Amino acid sequence: MKLSHFQFNLPTELLAEYPAENRDESRLMVINRAKKTIEHKLFKDIIDYFDDGDVMIMNNTKVFPARLYGNKEKTGARIEVFLLRELNAEQRLWDVLVDPARKIRIGNKLYFGDDDSLVAEVIDNTTSRGRTLRFLYDGSYDEFRNKLTELGETPIPKYINREVTPEDEERYQTIYAKVEGAVAAPTAGLHFSKHLMKRLEIKGVDFAEVTLHVGLGTFNPVEVEDLSKHKMDSEELIIKQNACDVVNNAISNKKRVCCVGTTSMRAIESSVSSARTMNPFEGWTNKFIYPPYDFSIANCMITNFHTPKSTLLMMVSAFCGHDLMKKAYEEAIKEKYRFYSYGDAMLII
Repeated sequence: MKLSHFQFNLPTELLAEYPAENRDESRLMVINRAKKTIEHKLFKDIIDYFDDGDVMIMNNTKVFPARLYGNKEKTGARIEVFLLRELNAEQRLWDVLVDPARKIRIGNKLYFGDDDSLVAEVIDNTTSRGRTLRFLYDGSYDEFRNKLTELGETPIPKYINREVTPEDEERYQTIYAKVEGAVAAPTAGLHFSKHLMKRLEIKGVDFAEVTLHVGLGTFNPVEVEDLSKHKMDSEELIIKQNACDVVNNAISNKKRVCCVGTTSMRAIESSVSSARTMNPFEGWTNKFIYPPYDFSIANCMITNFHTPKSTLLMMVSAFCGHDLMKKAYEEAIKEKYRFYSYGDAMLII
């Protein structure tokens, strides 16, 4: 398939700028691949599609406050610094994006906080906007990380053209987030409330947690018509044995195995045995899933509504079937479903 197969006209007013009032009361489109049917529900109705012994695979990564604002030495110019990943904890080296990038050169210093209590020096250029920073801070490592948290803000996506609110700090995070390291939320999981998870648990649904630290590379535009030439950025992935045991038990008992989100799907498809079961994994993955693709583990998935030409849309299209996905998206636009990070959800069975 080509990049142009994933183009569609998305009205800008359907890009969700705020989350639904209650997590589990966003809208839910249910797509049945075998029957080729589309139903319209609320997210909390998802419980009706799962039974005792079914498994949901969730990404328990936790978003850290990755967006900082500093001032350039001498000129005082305001610079946005987006923390991507820590390169060396001891030396406090970080891979970051800076904006505006043209003003930031090797050797420049940036000052953060009203009292300039945190300073960073630019030590390398990595891409047009990418830089390597060395943070200069006298305290312990834990104190340094606390300082980053104190000065940083929740990295809601740029399309949300407003100030970050205290509500974002809570809502741009799943309720089961545990392992800090993501710069973007695994958004399909944002729809789960504590009450809904408890009801699923009472019904006998099992949960298996994996950790994929979502990076900005997930949202990088695809700029080649031939999808086989697109390269995904690597993201850190951890899958533990206990999660594999839960999932593999459900597979052997022919139960429903549901991936919550494209990040969970990337995670499990990066660690498949020759017997099409899930293996433990600790490392990095740059797996890119697009049609046609033979999925090994999950037989259903929960996802949000994605933007045109995105790698997320390509994966969901591979899982759902391209023609049915196209029909579902036409229906979603007609019915005014909300798209993207704070948008509505889709269950594909």
